[in-house]
Amino acid sequence: MSQAVNIQQLRCEYLVEPLGIDEPHPRLSWLMLAERRGARQQAWRVLVASSASRLHAGEGDLWDSGRIEGAASTHIAYAGLPLTSRQACHWQVQVWDELGVETRSAPSFWSMGLLAASDWQARWLAAPVKVLRRDPDAATPTLKRPGTPTRLRREFELPGAIRRATLHASARGVFELRANGRRIGQDMLAPEWTDYDKRIHYRSYDVTALLAPGRNALAATLGDGWWSGFVGWQKTRARYGSHQNSLLVQLEVELENGQRFTLVSDGAWTVNTGPILSSDFMMGEVYDARREQPGWDRPGFDDQGALPWLPALEVVPPPVPLVAQRSEPVRITEHIAPVSLHEAAPGVHVFDLGQNIAGWVRLRVRAAAGTRVTLRFGERLNPDGTLYTANLRRAKATDVYICKGGGEDEVYEPHFTFHGFQFVELSGLPQAPTLATVTGCVLRSATPEAGHFECSHPGVNRLWLNGLWSQKDNFLSVPTDCPQRDERLGWLGDAQVFLRTATYNMDVAAFFSKWMVDIEDAQTPEGVFPDTAPRLREGKNFTGLGNLGGAAGWADGGVSIPHTIWQVYGDRRILERHYPAMVKWVDWIASHNPGGLRAKLLSNNYGDWLCIPADTSFGTQSPMKTLLATAYWADDCAKLAEIARELGHDDDARRFNAMFERVRAAFQKTWLTPDGRITTETQTGYLLALAFDLLPEPLREAATAHLVANIEALGGHLSTGFIGIRHLNPQLTLAGRNDVAYRLLLRDDYPSWLYPVRHGATTIWERWNGWTEEDGFFNPHMNSFNHYSLGSVGEWLFRHVAGIELDPEHPGFQQFVLRPFVGEGLDFARASYRTMHGLIHSEWRLDSDRLSWQVSIPANTRAKVFVPCSSAADVTEGGTPVRQAEGLRVLGEAPGRLVCEALSGSYSFSARFHLASPEEPQS
Repeated sequence: MSQAVNIQQLRCEYLVEPLGIDEPHPRLSWLMLAERRGARQQAWRVLVASSASRLHAGEGDLWDSGRIEGAASTHIAYAGLPLTSRQACHWQVQVWDELGVETRSAPSFWSMGLLAASDWQARWLAAPVKVLRRDPDAATPTLKRPGTPTRLRREFELPGAIRRATLHASARGVFELRANGRRIGQDMLAPEWTDYDKRIHYRSYDVTALLAPGRNALAATLGDGWWSGFVGWQKTRARYGSHQNSLLVQLEVELENGQRFTLVSDGAWTVNTGPILSSDFMMGEVYDARREQPGWDRPGFDDQGALPWLPALEVVPPPVPLVAQRSEPVRITEHIAPVSLHEAAPGVHVFDLGQNIAGWVRLRVRAAAGTRVTLRFGERLNPDGTLYTANLRRAKATDVYICKGGGEDEVYEPHFTFHGFQFVELSGLPQAPTLATVTGCVLRSATPEAGHFECSHPGVNRLWLNGLWSQKDNFLSVPTDCPQRDERLGWLGDAQVFLRTATYNMDVAAFFSKWMVDIEDAQTPEGVFPDTAPRLREGKNFTGLGNLGGAAGWADGGVSIPHTIWQVYGDRRILERHYPAMVKWVDWIASHNPGGLRAKLLSNNYGDWLCIPADTSFGTQSPMKTLLATAYWADDCAKLAEIARELGHDDDARRFNAMFERVRAAFQKTWLTPDGRITTETQTGYLLALAFDLLPEPLREAATAHLVANIEALGGHLSTGFIGIRHLNPQLTLAGRNDVAYRLLLRDDYPSWLYPVRHGATTIWERWNGWTEEDGFFNPHMNSFNHYSLGSVGEWLFRHVAGIELDPEHPGFQQFVLRPFVGEGLDFARASYRTMHGLIHSEWRLDSDRLSWQVSIPANTRAKVFVPCSSAADVTEGGTPVRQAEGLRVLGEAPGRLVCEALSGSYSFSARFHLASPEEPQS
């Protein structure tokens, strides 16, 4: 086995070589890779230099940490000289392993953005009203309408060779930037969604390779996006109060001779419209290729030709700070070819991508000038093979491409829209298309993939994959509820129940760090967390849901989300930053509910949303809804007490512990009977009582029995909604009824997880009955086929089936637990999970009465390993009795388990195992 150590994946604030950050004390992380058992980091040193040459010489002129003893390799806060605007930071890590051998990483880099408002010299630019939109088919030009993207451009001279060039840009709207005919960066829909009344993102780009001495051109296309387009289910555009989009650009160039050159957006820029006649997230895009102006984004373009460009309008800047985006950008991450094509009606052709995605299609056509090709998008087909679009509500989800002709292939992709779809309807071509006519483009926040799950059951594999795809399709700047209809909002309830699943599937630390800022921005002055974030301006007559906030299980995400990010990634800073907001929220609940029951209704109570039978009344308070609200209040208290202890706020910790006990006592008095029955008699009632520690220990077993009886009374089926489903299988497993959890997993009749899989689902459905054999499609008013909430079973697949679990006493997975729960119906299961410390692998296989289990524990970590077995004396590792195995220390036995502590490395366990072996209940 190799003895070599490698230091890889250097990251700054979770990101790889980020540009233009505005964190004054950025946190640095790295991975130690080594195959040998017991490999660990003994000490570390970080060097940060102002230039690559200084770093190469071993000079940390910005920060030299010196040798620091210890195994820490994540969230190392920069502690050097104060960082200033535009500062280039080259950094490297030295690590000494347990053998005393030193290893150096390859160099990495980050740069600081514009840290003060005075650093911005650029002016905000908009299109004046008199900018014309010329329609080639119209006799006279017409005024620009809302939804029509505008183009801006500026030519300039660079007097010499370029050493470094950085472009900073922001917008009220969304932009696409170009320099000298080439696209700047790979970002889509930048600068992404925030509460524009609180803060606006800017993005920074290295454009050194795009510029040249002499004449250059910068260009931008500016669309509506979240700022002025349709957002949510509102009937009007511009929920932030303005139809006027505006752009901010600042180019800073350092020349080889030491001179500095700055170009800013100002009245010297010119503006026009172009081939995009309209573009909106919900409605789609209309693109007339006949209006293209070749060379408009290059130097030497004649901007006073047939379509004259006019001076841009300088507008009043927004009265909010510009902040660097702290999460991965939205990008096209995959391309998918159609799997089939059929003609649904004369001239109307339908493509099936074989996968429900969010994004758009790349169209490749050859047709005469003026040919109008229409693309419509849907998730399902009607029984007659036509496109099903009723569930899109007001979202038209239609792209139109008007050909320019010329006898050559024309390739088109939209710019400022996206759709949720598996099927694409194409009409308007004079000839039949082929499979090569369209290609699916997957659009999402480019969060790195972290986990993979596989087992012996194909349906379960597809179920996990469906959850992964719903995450891909909905994690787009914020964790949306669905990508297809007129909603696409960041619902806290959906996100908090799915978050542990999300962390196993992808690295979402930066993504949720960004979103927690949106959540706090949306908190009311009284302390009420929102139901959705970012907040929309409500408007005088706005009566939409989700804006007032305070809904149980939704607003409580303001506590559970940072708590989860801390537990999974070891991130204390997210607790520190949002601690006052969390305290304010829980104190608000307490001040309005002095009796210990959370009955005060601020706006909405969604209850166990879309449970069976579903209660979709928003504002009514029922015993079950009050139970759910009270249970979440108790859980907020327990989590906040834990957070307070972590941050050293001991008085707060005692106060919130006392509040928890008071709420717990009120819960028991109101809903618990002496025989362990929850009087609401719902699966979710029992699950919350078990998951949130609301039951006396002697009654947990009885309550579990009542839960199982409820399941059996429903023919062995689940009946939970968004809230309960996350806890269903985990609580059954931890309470010793893993057999019931496995039976629920493997059912494929209605209602069950595998029922949609059996009927062709490629993502998670919003409702258990989104479509059934008996009734067909459910009411299209609310029937998404791409909605991750009910896919939170993915958490159980990783944590309990594969057994990769965090240790709550040691957040961040540097110390963790490996404890698989084997169940009837699966012959094997394997999972891998890439933590901030490296890749964990767990794979078990059951062959008759013999269980084999392979695990990998990353370097610089250790795990508590619970080996399933019928007899502890029979357990071997690598063919050797386990007590003699290198890297293992036997800690003891538990029912059906041998418990060991394992150092880093790979292990192969074998043991006799019978499914009848008891599993120990866990609190």
